[in-house]
Amino acid sequence: MSSTRVGIINVTGYAGSELARILHNHPEVELVSVTGRSAAGKQLSEVFPHLREASMTITSEIEESVDFVFSALPHAASAEKLAPYIDKGVPVVDISADFRLKDLPTYERWYKVEHPCPHHIETAVYGLPELHRSEIRQTKLVANPGCFPTGTVLAMAPAVQAGIVQTDVISDCKSGISGAGRSAAVEYGFSELNDNMSAYGLRGHRHLPEMTQELSALSSNGNVSVTFVPHLAPMTRGILGTHYAKLSKDVTQAEVDEMFREFYADEPFARVVPAPPATKQTWGSNDCLLYPSVNNETGMLIVISALDNLVKGAAGAGVQNMNIMLGLEETAGLKGLPVYP
Repeated sequence: MSSTRVGIINVTGYAGSELARILHNHPEVELVSVTGRSAAGKQLSEVFPHLREASMTITSEIEESVDFVFSALPHAASAEKLAPYIDKGVPVVDISADFRLKDLPTYERWYKVEHPCPHHIETAVYGLPELHRSEIRQTKLVANPGCFPTGTVLAMAPAVQAGIVQTDVISDCKSGISGAGRSAAVEYGFSELNDNMSAYGLRGHRHLPEMTQELSALSSNGNVSVTFVPHLAPMTRGILGTHYAKLSKDVTQAEVDEMFREFYADEPFARVVPAPPATKQTWGSNDCLLYPSVNNETGMLIVISALDNLVKGAAGAGVQNMNIMLGLEETAGLKGLPVYP
């Protein structure tokens, strides 16, 4: 059986390069074409020396015949580039936000652009396999989740679905700098970030409507309201989330532990762990580690999540979705253990 031929649009960002790294060792696919606007004509290994074994030339457009396409372009530009492939029936995973939100006015309000191809929004599937695996199997257009929503939604989904918490959720997340992309902005320089931490997005972050959309769809108690505050932490990779919700009924720690273990019992990458996780336990892996805790003094459920924002938060999730879409083993290419320390 021949390998599936895969192309990456915009390999030169962190998510794109991480896709190339993972796909290079994937047993069932062949990476045949990668694009990059500013690096066209260069060798992939010239731009990313760590990808020295992935010998190929970066081009301005996909020049090979492909069976599957990833786009790691920014929003709006991504949908525009993917549209011809979608129209031809080529299966695609969009790493950007262009097809995540089902409500077009909500997308255009948060991203402040007119959607390039809104007619495809209805057929797109939100690519969180833990919630939408059956739909992912049947679609040719998957919208990869944002990195922050992945941790928040996975952390609160079991409790929201079971109705044991009220509908106000607080999500406090610390992110590594790679989440900002390969930017040369002053605020992302070493002197600004080292030994420093700061909050941002207090008046609204673009990932917030994803959290609201996905958690509200699970709730039988009405729409979920999420208060989300991200923080920039002095580390390269990782997102550590602390998520809070007021309990709506009396539950024990043992009952919540069992609820979470049962919810994720068959999931290869959402793992309920016996102690609060740390970001370095996920570096380079597709795992999202979850630790629920009942605080009886305050009547709160607190759930800690940890993931690698470039893997389970971006490229790894994309490959996981590709595997499901193509009927491959879901964990193919994603079995590597985390890097430590």
